[in-house]
Amino acid sequence: MKRTIAIVAGGDTSEFEVSLRSAQGIYSFIDKEKYTLYIVEMHGLDWHVQLSDGTKAPVDRNDFSFLLDGTKITFDFAYITIHGTPGEDGRLQGYFDMMHIPYSCCGVLAAALTYDKFACNQYLNKFGVSIADSLMLRRGQQISDEEVMEKIGLPCFIKPSLGGSSFGVTKVKTQEQIQPAIAKAFEEAPEVVVEAFMDGTELTCGCYKTKDKSVVFPITEVVTHNEYFDYKAKYNGESDEITPARISAELTGRVQALTSAIYDILGASGIIRVDYIITDGGKINLLEVNTTPGMTATSFIPQQVRAAGLDIKDVMTDIIENRF
Repeated sequence: MKRTIAIVAGGDTSEFEVSLRSAQGIYSFIDKEKYTLYIVEMHGLDWHVQLSDGTKAPVDRNDFSFLLDGTKITFDFAYITIHGTPGEDGRLQGYFDMMHIPYSCCGVLAAALTYDKFACNQYLNKFGVSIADSLMLRRGQQISDEEVMEKIGLPCFIKPSLGGSSFGVTKVKTQEQIQPAIAKAFEEAPEVVVEAFMDGTELTCGCYKTKDKSVVFPITEVVTHNEYFDYKAKYNGESDEITPARISAELTGRVQALTSAIYDILGASGIIRVDYIITDGGKINLLEVNTTPGMTATSFIPQQVRAAGLDIKDVMTDIIENRF
């Protein structure tokens, strides 16, 4: 009998539309001969299933079910592709844990930790992972321009500590830009990171592990046409994404080994993607860990799966079946 899968998308952040695009990608990737698929869209307390005839059916949050032609449909598995809260920060994971519904990605602790960029990087730094100098502000806290320049320097990045897709991010080059950049970042999240600029090659590497295998994908090199890898570079084609990256075999091995180690340190599950900057001397610096990476047809992970000579359908099956 086919398992029934919920592809859970939407969420409550600026990444809502990006999440819906990932859901469509995942829907196209999963083997429909093996699984019955429904896209579940969440926004606040509005949870509904998108039906094939274009209508919507409300989800009963008491047991994560819905009615289809008078028949109650329950889910065997949830593939979470919400970028942002509540799907990337552990909240939805806790709900599914209580509902005893297996899901695709990290558990509560790893999800909550990786969602907070500052906390995650500081945690991994204690395990010897190199990171940029940074400081964090919570809403209501202030910092002077002089302190930013003294402690972090210019240029620097000012960005939300939570969220993704480069919403609220500013590359700050002058003193006059500091306070407006902080205000912009606070519009996206209650915590803001001020992070030193690192000049180097940007790389990203995906990884997933099951009960019986560990898969680290080929590395992608990111060459943005803009000041940094912003929203337009990510989603409007204003960057070159080169897979496999144009780096040495030795550096490739070190980046892949570090990605696998980070996966284990965090106790990750499902597919993660780790972003890096390589600075002078081949030094690997962590940018961030993404535990619900984008999954459109042109996203990094599908690119890396193809470069590895794998079938994305088989990868999706691995992720699902590993939880049973």
